[in-house]
Amino acid sequence: MTLITTFFFYVVPFVVVLSIVVFIHELGHFLVGRWCGVQVDAFSIGFGPELFARVDRHGTRWRVAAIPLGGYVKFHGDANGASVPDPESVAAMPEAERAVTFAAQPVWKRSAIVFAGPFANFILAIVIFTGIFSVYGRTILAPRVGSVVAGGAGEAAGFKAGDLILTIDGAPIPSFTRMQEIVSSSAETPLLFVVRRGDEEVRIPATPAWRAVSSAVGKVRIGMLGLKASTAPADVREERYSPLAALGLAVEETWSVVERTGTYVSGLISGRESTDQLSGPIGIAQISGEMAQAATRVGLAPFLNLIALLSVSVGLLNLFPVPLLDGGHLLFFGIEAVRGKALNDRAQEMAFRVGLAMVGTLMIFSTYNDLSRLIGRLTGGAS
Repeated sequence: MTLITTFFFYVVPFVVVLSIVVFIHELGHFLVGRWCGVQVDAFSIGFGPELFARVDRHGTRWRVAAIPLGGYVKFHGDANGASVPDPESVAAMPEAERAVTFAAQPVWKRSAIVFAGPFANFILAIVIFTGIFSVYGRTILAPRVGSVVAGGAGEAAGFKAGDLILTIDGAPIPSFTRMQEIVSSSAETPLLFVVRRGDEEVRIPATPAWRAVSSAVGKVRIGMLGLKASTAPADVREERYSPLAALGLAVEETWSVVERTGTYVSGLISGRESTDQLSGPIGIAQISGEMAQAATRVGLAPFLNLIALLSVSVGLLNLFPVPLLDGGHLLFFGIEAVRGKALNDRAQEMAFRVGLAMVGTLMIFSTYNDLSRLIGRLTGGAS
């Protein structure tokens, strides 16, 4: 693949995907900030050297920078785009100017401004999923076992071809896809299946096993039983949805992504999940390219789906209570609300430094994972 082809197949889709997600995130901060009466000094897509910019009538500098790996909204009185306070600068301002700074706002307004970024990401995902379901509908596979992989956990548990899965741990299973979602996030976790076999209901305890499967960004580990869906005509149906029904499904799908991501993160903390699934910019660029190429064959749905998934991930990641991220700011505001006063400047500065180190470490580690997968794919070895 030539350099020019690589650029158009991978770099351009990556920039498009990330820019849309970042723009919507920062737009959430911006709109609620304006609504709360805060002066916005800058709205930046990307970091580093400025490529071009314009200043609007409210004094906000809208800029596009050379490094498309994020963005920021800088409110008046902040030291930087991460909303790190600059108390000395704010204290030196005239009262009228100080009133439009972020730091001068009550806790509820600052919390609303910070939360608006992740919330906007969730709204973007819901809008995209609504469009996909409205335009393309979806294929529903009945939760019926078509075949059982020899030697798999499903065979050991006693599943048979033709079994119709009714519930898992008491939860109804409407489709084979829903069954897969539960199983993939439950590796080494015992599950109780109730299936209809002929005229009988059979209870089957089963524990999904870890399996490495190929994805657009290399090998990832998920839970698997070794069950394949039935593709008999009676078990496959195409569904189309009205905009209102599609909206309901979009909310469910967004929440499902949140649940799966939360399960993975909790698994990382407990040691049940592997860190080799973490991806950084290189991994996102790879999968963006794959989805953009798929879009040329089957339509825009795969590419739009990726934007929605990444938007949910960015929104959720930013809600983690890590200083420097939106969740860290919300944590500080919660402490301030309880104490009746903010943490002192020294404590906040140290917390932001720790947050910067944590975020930097995560970026380095995820980039290492990406490079390892890429090298593995190029050499044909395991990744």
